[in-house]
Formats: sequence, structure tokens, C-alpha cells
Amino acid sequence: MKRIHVVDTTLRDGSHAVSHSYSIDQVKAVAAGLDACNLEFIELSHGDGISGSSYNYGFSEVEELDLLEAANSVIHNAKLTVLLIPGIGTVEDLKAAQARGATAVRVATHVTEADISQQHIVAAKEMGMFTVGFLMMVHMSEPERIVEQAKLMESYGADYLNIADSAGFMMPDDVKRRIEALVDALEIPIGFHAHNNLGMAIANSLAAVQSGATYIDATLRGLGAGAGNTQLEVFQGVVQRAGFDTGLDFYGLMDLAENVLEPMMHRSQTIGTGSTMLGYAGVYSSFLLHVFNAGIKFGIDPRDILVELGHRNMVGGQEDMIIDVAYQLTQKKSAERY
Repeated sequence: MKRIHVVDTTLRDGSHAVSHSYSIDQVKAVAAGLDACNLEFIELSHGDGISGSSYNYGFSEVEELDLLEAANSVIHNAKLTVLLIPGIGTVEDLKAAQARGATAVRVATHVTEADISQQHIVAAKEMGMFTVGFLMMVHMSEPERIVEQAKLMESYGADYLNIADSAGFMMPDDVKRRIEALVDALEIPIGFHAHNNLGMAIANSLAAVQSGATYIDATLRGLGAGAGNTQLEVFQGVVQRAGFDTGLDFYGLMDLAENVLEPMMHRSQTIGTGSTMLGYAGVYSSFLLHVFNAGIKFGIDPRDILVELGHRNMVGGQEDMIIDVAYQLTQKKSAERY
């Protein structure tokens, strides 16, 4: 039976969906529950990675280093993991996270910018951390180009290579072609991170596993940016029926999602109009709340903003452009009226 390693990102990607407002007690409750359910990796940081708390990305209610320390105090088996996006987080930030208990890091870049991860991956390996290369927005590149970028991260020392459908844009065949190309070309394992903006997260994650991926990201209740991620407790049931082994406690995950995580949620993780438009336009999922705020500020339909962002191929890290695009659209509409 093929073994699948699950990376839980409830306390990182899920942070977007609760406006980065997790408390220390909430983090302890979720982390302890996940550890008890045999998760191998529990990822915790601001939604945009360590040091993401800022005006551009939204401020965390509690300092993330304090949250890491809290999680570390209740984790006995899992690797406490952080996300680091070069340009937002630094090697010094990573050292601070390690001092508070982090033992693994996923270094994430745009799909065409793997070269900027070198110093962070090398430094993490020198620090003795389990280190992952993470390519975002992979729908924007064909498999051959993704393989080129992935090989760079492999050469820097990554323990496995993760790709993310950050916009929730892809269909199962898109996933299949990318995963198979990476499995054929790389010596290290391959992982996949899905978003559910078009309702395809479970199907795409299953397609990834069937195509050779051995690491899959998921969150309790699917909590995450946009319409969320692969719903962990549902994915567990799906792969269990499909004959894959995760080593996870299926009933425990369902209980944890229902009794611990759900009361923390600000709203149900549904596929609303905005999330659908994220997937349709191919826009980075964490843009959603920023786009709706810009729509209110400028009195413009947020769907129009999302379509224009998609046309301009905006990527993670360009959240500041949302305001510019919204303003330019209002000027264009004003000109058309006259």
C-alpha cells in the first residue's frame, strides 16, 4: 500500500480565513489535536509566511514566534513547520523560528523564480532543518518549465519539491501532467498543494497521488485562502477508500475538525462568488479579502478587479497592485461615461 505523507496547513493557510487572528490557546488546541492524529508536519506561520505580518498582507493578532512556541509545547511527534517566502521572510527570521521550535521549513517562490530560494534552502539545510522547495502558481507554467525550476531547488538541497495550484485554477489533467513530469525528472519526492476555488481540491489532490506525488497539503474543514484548501478529513476518507495509507486517525480528524476547529472559524469555508472568480481568473487565493476591500473602497465590482488582475498575471507579493488596478478601473469607467 503506497504511503502518503500529509502536511497540515490549517495554522498557516487557514490563517488567511480568520484574518490572522489565531490565539495561543487556539493554536495549542489545534496543534495538539493534529499531533494526536499522527500528522507528520504541522505548518504554522502568518498566511504569507514568517514575517508576513504587515500592512500589505494583514497584521497577525498574536506574534507568530509566540504561536510557534505555544505549538511546540504541545507537539510530541510532528515536525513543526514554517513557510518562508524570500523577500518577506529572511534567514534571520528562520533562525528565530527555529529557536522557538520549528524543525522544518518550506521555501516558496513564484513558479519561475526558484533561483531566489537558493540562500534560504542552503541555510536551512545547514541549520539541520527538513527543507522543502515550494513553487507557487504552477498553472502559469507548462510542465517542462516547472521541471527546470524544480531541478534548481533540488540542486540546492531540498528534501522534496512541492507545487501549488495557488489560484485553484487547474483541472485533474493539468495536475497529472505536472506531477508526472516532476516524478520522472527529479530524484526527490513530489508534493502538491491545492486550492478549492473551482471545487477541484479533493479531485486534484487525488490526481496528484495517483500520478506519483507522495506529499499532500490539507487543512481541517478545508480552511484556507479563497475557497480554502483540500479538506483534510474528507481527503483522508477518499484516499483510504482508494487504497492509500496516510497513517492518520480518520475519526480523530473528523472530531478535531468539528469540535475544535469549526468553532474558531469566522464563516463556513464555501465556494462563493469571489472564490469562484479567483479560480476562473487564475488569481492568487490570498488576494480575495484585499480585492473585496478595494471593491468597497472604490465602488467597483470586485469581479472586475479579479479579471483584470488575472489578465495582468499578478502573483503573490503583488498585493499592493490591487489598489492600483481598482483605481485604474474606476478611472476607465468614469472616462467611458463621458
